[in-house]
Amino acid sequence: MNDVAELPKTAVIVEDDPDIRHLLADVLESAGFATVSVGNGIDGVRAVIAHQPLITTLDVNMPGIDGFEAARRIRRQSDTYIIMLTGLEEEADVVLGLGAGADEYVVKPFRPRELRARIEALLRRPRAGESGGAASATGREDVGYVLPAAHTEADAPAMTRTDVAARPLLDEVPAPDDGWLTHRDLHLDPESRLVRMADLELDLTRTEFDLLAALMESKRRVRSKADLTLVLRGESYVTSYFVGDADKRAIEAHMTNLRRKLGDNPASPRYIETVRGVGYRMTSESSAS
Repeated sequence: MNDVAELPKTAVIVEDDPDIRHLLADVLESAGFATVSVGNGIDGVRAVIAHQPLITTLDVNMPGIDGFEAARRIRRQSDTYIIMLTGLEEEADVVLGLGAGADEYVVKPFRPRELRARIEALLRRPRAGESGGAASATGREDVGYVLPAAHTEADAPAMTRTDVAARPLLDEVPAPDDGWLTHRDLHLDPESRLVRMADLELDLTRTEFDLLAALMESKRRVRSKADLTLVLRGESYVTSYFVGDADKRAIEAHMTNLRRKLGDNPASPRYIETVRGVGYRMTSESSAS
């Protein structure tokens, strides 16, 4: 292994299967990373603390502690980008991975080209503490309400205004012609990345802000889950090969979190409505509250 101290980018690979470990090392090293490989979750947490990598890949099923617990421990001490790799693709597992602090969720078997594309997209996203994203203001993007395991978006409880994650405004509500996007009493500024609802300022994660901005910009045009996945990755072209079922379930989980912060009931939405089998769009301005 190369001397990681002399290289600008380091990746930690936490994987108990030696063949997959070698494949991950090949992909990451071809992307310019020095790699540190370990075979269990405990050693993985230690390696992340010792090397402070830019990227960490985590297998879910490992001896000792599983990938979910390893992610939680890592996230408490590092803002490394976490990519979880697993043979599991149930919605509950996707939600658990995101809730534990993962930034990406890749289902095995994966193709090297797909993983490389995901890594490159991930590196375009701001990390905690970096300017230019909501993460710097609100912390990790996946902290907050997480849909309970074995539930789907349709099973989410009815939401009320008391569920809103917000704080009182210090400034006046923006005028409609000053660059803010507006839908009913919801106002979003793409430049400052602020969201205001009536007399409250919402505390959204980076992902929640980006989803809401994409929908408000599109107004009544439906955005599919695949389309929203590419928006979050910063992709400007459609490559359905790189958008799988796990990606779409992750969008559903993030959308549930966003709706809860808006106090929006998916059964009778005020802001965001689901178009079954297609995706999401903003509600009609004239529809009932």
